[in-house]
Amino acid sequence: MTDAFNRRDVLAMMSAAAAAGVAGARPAEAQVSVPWSTGTEVAKTKAPANATDCHHHIYSSRFKVDPTSTLRPGDASVADYHLLQKRTGTSRNVVVQPSTYGVFNDGLVEALGEFGPSARGVAVVNTSVTDDELKRLDAARVRGIRFNLATGGATSVDMIEPLAKRIAPLGWHIQMNCVAAVTVDNKDLFNRLPCPIVWDHLAHVPEPVGIAHPVFGVVADLLHKGKAWVKLSGAYADTKVGPPTYSDSTAVAQAYVKEAPERLVWGSDWPHPSERTDKPDDALLFDLLAVWVPNEAMRNRILVDNPAKLYGF
Repeated sequence: MTDAFNRRDVLAMMSAAAAAGVAGARPAEAQVSVPWSTGTEVAKTKAPANATDCHHHIYSSRFKVDPTSTLRPGDASVADYHLLQKRTGTSRNVVVQPSTYGVFNDGLVEALGEFGPSARGVAVVNTSVTDDELKRLDAARVRGIRFNLATGGATSVDMIEPLAKRIAPLGWHIQMNCVAAVTVDNKDLFNRLPCPIVWDHLAHVPEPVGIAHPVFGVVADLLHKGKAWVKLSGAYADTKVGPPTYSDSTAVAQAYVKEAPERLVWGSDWPHPSERTDKPDDALLFDLLAVWVPNEAMRNRILVDNPAKLYGF
């Protein structure tokens, strides 16, 4: 299936939204080639001022690697990411510490310094982290800690509650990347945490079961209670359909939008470390957001207002 065909299919879906007056089109611009991304066209959906990509990573061979990590992509720099922003139109960003570097957050801090005030960070720490280190990370504009239990490594479920109690006074959140069973099995834990929980990648609702799976109900309940957020990201993470429509992931995303649009943010997941061979088209993924959220005002809330509240922009 060609890239052109992929984009035609998604843009056809967007045309229906545009006909209803809900999707804004960007003018034609020069094409941009971005490392770790398929395609070169810019997104057709117009990003509002201060639109935020709430989930991406930075990789460098200079950063200290966690020896237990298994996912080790090539370099993906701050300069490379700025090229991505030209394709999507976003101007704020959240750098997420990847599993590759475990609890060694110096590379994250370096990237946040290079990005400047338009960026926030999510670190990885374990229960041995010192108060001084948490203060250092906070000063670097880190606003949460991630538990990447999907790939394993530096953190574990038993660390969630003690660390949540330590970061709550900082106004930080817990970010979860885990299979559905972990969320369902620990719903009581998540309900009693003293800080918000943010789920990566649509909370990994399994396909083809989709929103009939118990995990959707658990996460939706936490959203309604104001205890949680969900990232509209990783359309490819659990799909059985794939591009260009990701129709199964689309159904999950639209269900979250129906449940609690005020508790959703969007992320690119660039440089797409889980996709080791076929990288997605980032412009297509951004355009897909207009299918998931055809109401422009609601979409702008997800791209601007919600991230400002969650990350303190």
